[in-house]
Amino acid sequence: MEIIKVDQVGMDAAAARAAAVIAAGGIVVYPTDTLYGIGVNALDADAVRRAKRLKGRDTKKPFSIMAPSIEAIAWHADLTPVAAELAHRFFPGKLTLVLPAKASLPEEVTLNGAIGVRIPDDVFSRSLAMMSEYPVTATSANLAGASVPATIPEIIRHFGPKIAEIDLFIDDGPRAGDTPSTVVADMGGILRILREGALTREVLGL
Repeated sequence: MEIIKVDQVGMDAAAARAAAVIAAGGIVVYPTDTLYGIGVNALDADAVRRAKRLKGRDTKKPFSIMAPSIEAIAWHADLTPVAAELAHRFFPGKLTLVLPAKASLPEEVTLNGAIGVRIPDDVFSRSLAMMSEYPVTATSANLAGASVPATIPEIIRHFGPKIAEIDLFIDDGPRAGDTPSTVVADMGGILRILREGALTREVLGL
């Protein structure tokens, strides 16, 4: 287990190390604009399965992924005009868009041919997304069904013996805690809220 403090090594060095661990098939806990997340290579089905076992999550439940920019979403998903309008209003931000997935993504991160995509409003997350040669998963750093700890020491205690399965922790101070991103699905050009989180229905205008 390795812990890197961003304020000691710098943003670029921390993101580069995280990207290298992910490229090697490892599991990384990293900061986002809402919670700490668990990052693995979304194209590595084995790494995704290990992340699900770590969380104790139903293997059929998908993971969202990060994108470094709105333009980069097209690498992994189809962004319709109506979803693109929402993306331009709220990305980067506390929003996850569920979109038709490209065939290159394994079924371990998709559900019914769809993928959740985020661009977090967090400097580290975006640096990691830009430096990584693979799409990085964006799922909260907690055991399935439990609240999400706000700090790295709390996350380590939360996972207990399972921390041996996590290769790297990126510590960038406390995060907000239990408020996740809001999830909006594009259902054939019609937007529908699947989970109301940090962004309310009123703020989104849906």
